[in-house]
Amino acid sequence: MTEATHQAVAPNTPELATLRPLVTIVEEESGFTLTAELPGVPKENVRVQVENNVLTLEGEIRLQTPEQMKSTHAEIGSAKYKRAFTLSRELDSTKIEASQRDGVLTLHIPKAEHAQPRKIEVQIG
Repeated sequence: MTEATHQAVAPNTPELATLRPLVTIVEEESGFTLTAELPGVPKENVRVQVENNVLTLEGEIRLQTPEQMKSTHAEIGSAKYKRAFTLSRELDSTKIEASQRDGVLTLHIPKAEHAQPRKIEVQIG
């Protein structure tokens, strides 16, 4: 799995600050576990997509100031998290599982059947 570097911007879309979420990737015998930090992003604003062997993680945060309050300083009011990875053909993108808890998105990306280690029994005689 390698990080992809292409980005596309939709026309007539207001530009949000784009942040790269911190990501940890751990390889296991059966596949990979990828965790991405998306603090403040609600589940309904998280998008995980695979297209042409590119896994894209996106999340959007919009912080609202209560009506009775006025912001004197805001470094980020709205932001978009985005990160993309090119998946190896050794991975089965049709079986990716995703979950989110406490601002952390976790993906389990299994290895394809043909790429998983298998034990071969040795016959005697």
